[in-house]
Amino acid sequence: MMANSLYIHIPFCRKKCLYCDFYSFPCNYDIVIAYINTLIKQIEQIDNKFLTIYIGGGTPSLLSLALIKKLLSSLQKNIQNNTEFTIEVNPDSLTREKSNLFLDYKVNRLSIGVQSFNNETLKKLGRIHNAEKSIDAIRIAANAGFKNINIDLIFGIWGQCINDWNRELSLAVKLPIKHISCYALSYEKKTGLYRKVQSKNITPLDSALVAEMFEYTIEYLPTKGFLHYEVSNFSKKEYECRHNFNYWQNNDYIGLGESAVSYINGERIKNIGEKISRERLSIEKRAKETAALKIRTKEGINFTWFKQKTGFDVKEFIKDSLDNLLANNLVKLDARNIKLTKKGFLFADTISSSFL
Repeated sequence: MMANSLYIHIPFCRKKCLYCDFYSFPCNYDIVIAYINTLIKQIEQIDNKFLTIYIGGGTPSLLSLALIKKLLSSLQKNIQNNTEFTIEVNPDSLTREKSNLFLDYKVNRLSIGVQSFNNETLKKLGRIHNAEKSIDAIRIAANAGFKNINIDLIFGIWGQCINDWNRELSLAVKLPIKHISCYALSYEKKTGLYRKVQSKNITPLDSALVAEMFEYTIEYLPTKGFLHYEVSNFSKKEYECRHNFNYWQNNDYIGLGESAVSYINGERIKNIGEKISRERLSIEKRAKETAALKIRTKEGINFTWFKQKTGFDVKEFIKDSLDNLLANNLVKLDARNIKLTKKGFLFADTISSSFL
């Protein structure tokens, strides 16, 4: 299998967060060891050298030093000189020893699940760390030598006001980080948060206020050097996440681990327990997904690129949606691209879905 990117899913967590609908479950020592050993056997069968590798979760940083070393050691044959190698960490489980170990095994990008710098907000979300621990983790990583650090932040949390969110961002930009991912809180089915909404224990924030927070984000962060390059993502120049760009361009990737997905030559393969589900996508469906993913980026869909990748003229291919989007000032056209407008970024998920 030839692919640009490799994703490895580590599904173990100390505690399930209230809002989380990712595939994860509590740690069990014997299961963790067996899981890592299985991953390593799968990695041994892959000859690719990848442009990007991403270890996500769950909480990969929960693994012991010995297991991290074992897993990272198995991946060394898959790394090139310019490979972007990311691992997700939680503030409560990042140590100087783990940071040093990551660097020793060519991990060069950390993504830290901060979510908030407000302790009351963290408690609401069911996070097990506090704000001080987040700042400590960022400084530990930077002092160890990481130049490329991302943090995740969540906005639109019930009870939050615009000033609360402004304070979060103003604190974030002062830290030694190169990338910020900002996500509006979502209420996914099968989460504890969704059940609280259903039982009326909490009331979601008004959508107009959530939109105001997002508008502030896309105006404020660029003034601090964080360029808005995808709906939820902001980075210093040349620190865009290359792994995510591979997804947004609908390129091939390999996924290892429980619930991970691979996308190879138009076939989607998902690991579900001991079973594997396969879906062969038609040329039209592949093109629709390409449009839906690429429109989310700041650069939008380049006409020539889309024709070369899919064989379709994008303006004709999405004509039914395009006329309506243009009329409502949600997208704009120039000689080479179709892009989201500022208003369009507020409705990016709806616009993306309209192409499918």
